[in-house]
Amino acid sequence: MRLIFAATAALAALIAASPSLASEDQTQVTSEAPTSPPRAEKREHSYTHHGITISDPYDWLYDKSYPTVDDEDVLDYLKAENAWFEANMASQKELTEALFTEMRARIKEDDSTVPQRRGDYLYWSEFEEGAQYRKHYRQPLSGGDTSLILDETELAEGLEYFRLGAASVSNDGRFMAFATDTNGSERYTARIKNLETGELLEDEITGLRGGLTWVANDTALVYGPANENWRTLEAKLHVIGTSQDDDVTLYKEDDESFGVGTVLSAQEDYLIIATGDNETSEVRIVSADNPTGEQLLVKARTKGVEYSVDIRDGELWVWTNDDHINFRLAKADLETPGQWETVIAGSNDFYLTDFSLFKDFFVTEGRLNGLDQIQVRQYDAPDAISMVEFPEPSYNAGLSNNPEYDQSKLRLTYESMVTPDTVFDYDVAARSLEKLKQQEIPSGYDASLYVTERLEIEARDGTMVPVSIVMRKDRDAMNGGEGGPLHLYAYGAYGYAVPPGFSTTRLSLVDRGFAYAIAHIRGGDDLGRRWYLQGKLNERTNTFNDFVDAGRGLIAKGYTAEGKVTASGGSAGGELMGAIINQDPAQYGAIVSHVPFVDVLNTMLNKELPLTPGEWQEWGNPIESKQAFAYILSYSPYDQVTAQDYPPMLVTAGLNDPRVTYWEPAKWVAKLREVKTDDNTLLLKTNMGAGHGGKSGRWNSLYETAEEFAFILWQMGMAGADE
Repeated sequence: MRLIFAATAALAALIAASPSLASEDQTQVTSEAPTSPPRAEKREHSYTHHGITISDPYDWLYDKSYPTVDDEDVLDYLKAENAWFEANMASQKELTEALFTEMRARIKEDDSTVPQRRGDYLYWSEFEEGAQYRKHYRQPLSGGDTSLILDETELAEGLEYFRLGAASVSNDGRFMAFATDTNGSERYTARIKNLETGELLEDEITGLRGGLTWVANDTALVYGPANENWRTLEAKLHVIGTSQDDDVTLYKEDDESFGVGTVLSAQEDYLIIATGDNETSEVRIVSADNPTGEQLLVKARTKGVEYSVDIRDGELWVWTNDDHINFRLAKADLETPGQWETVIAGSNDFYLTDFSLFKDFFVTEGRLNGLDQIQVRQYDAPDAISMVEFPEPSYNAGLSNNPEYDQSKLRLTYESMVTPDTVFDYDVAARSLEKLKQQEIPSGYDASLYVTERLEIEARDGTMVPVSIVMRKDRDAMNGGEGGPLHLYAYGAYGYAVPPGFSTTRLSLVDRGFAYAIAHIRGGDDLGRRWYLQGKLNERTNTFNDFVDAGRGLIAKGYTAEGKVTASGGSAGGELMGAIINQDPAQYGAIVSHVPFVDVLNTMLNKELPLTPGEWQEWGNPIESKQAFAYILSYSPYDQVTAQDYPPMLVTAGLNDPRVTYWEPAKWVAKLREVKTDDNTLLLKTNMGAGHGGKSGRWNSLYETAEEFAFILWQMGMAGADE
């Protein structure tokens, strides 16, 4: 097992501090529905950098007592926006309920995962019918009774928000450490359960971020605490039965832009301590049996060089981009850990994204022409590749949970835009796939009714941008013989490639005549590492241009028409939504922007926010660089709102969001209300007891998706499309 400090691990926009609730209940309560949208007061505020002065009259929505949010003016404004959201969506209540009902009917309520072996047990989890949360079980391989080892439903009882974070069973199977978040702030509290007696130990680790790693013969845990600025700069050791105050720091990072994490090696004999940001890595290793012993530095950090490691039979394996942008795989002796000898050279065609070591073989994962590849290789002949073959021309596939070092079969996951999530075992010796389970859709699903396509659309600079599409084969007939509505989605940051996977909720649009398209724009790493680099820092606007041009290209090819494109994105994808409507608002019939990172310049200027320093490698440092200041200003969605017509919009936020702070969407909506020249619907919904991912629990989350789709159908004049 490896820990990768690459941009693909981020999957988020700006990481910032976590606000606490000012009171237990901050939900808007009103006896009368508002008849007009709220208007935020403008209060004089400006700042100057590099000789440039910026006016920001909505700065007051940033509660300066943050992470506590207790400014009554701020809370009153958020409540007023929530009341306006409720008043407007009341007319779509019936449609929302209908969408929720059909979405829920596609989900097998009493579903379970495929059991997987670890040690002397099989482990799996289940949903009971109607339950919001999972129950986790195990059964001895030798036979015997099934044991309920963790009940999320019980843990979540009485809570508005609950999320299970890291969970780790000790190697001897006796203990289970698990972490929970009960307000969406992503500050977890870890407890330890004795699985033999069912009792919770007195140990409690608060303020946790990251994983829980068992070491020292299962007598201790390594974890990453979040400091007061929500930064994980330490790896700490907690010995079972002692106070958290006595925990020992194994490693502390001095660079506050870095983050620290830990994992065990493939044979679980070494603790790997990794630190890094979005472009630079540094790794140390130490005996897992003696975690306080002398650490071995693999190679000192070099700016721009990423690497991660694993260890097999005393030999170090290294994944790195030190001599090729698409990474190579190397190995080294532990006596000379920084002298890396190439095993698999970097390639312009094959993008190496991961590797996994097993007893008798190793696996490399990556993408070729944007499609996932799983390659089984032998230690004595690493260039002899056994490819796992999949049946469709466009799909999403990868290794699943494979906890055992000595395995003859690999657990894989596979899906496409028309094929539901499928779990396979791949027999390495026989080179054959065995299907263990495919996602069941109780209300029925006929894949033959749908078609998926992958095409390329030329962006304005000549770059060909891949687009994956799914739609009904009878879509033209559903839309009266002409191009109907099309929903376009993307993320476009941190090197995260949006996979062309399956979605049951998406069917609620597709079955109403929508085409659903994913634009694989620059900023993700869909076509390799260079594809990611061409969408960050001083090339960030390529991301926005790709999305706009993909939509225009789909219009030109007859898939849809101007004003019939709807779009959505969240976090950095929410930033994308803000940029594309500033650039080409006429293209879109409706926009949904979830927890959007739209106040880019202000946030990158505020080094007191928890993880702003760690984000400068992604967006640029406008404090130090006038060029970075000017470039971010040129696209920051909040700063670039202008007096023009904007499409109908639904914007969401989370008061406890530790990644995109609540005031970014709040300020953006306030400015849009002031400046825009249309009377199109603009709604802001702030979850007052949740964070970046919205409400917890599978039905609560599903209902929010139903609200989103109801808004889209309403604004596209299709509110009766459920009938």
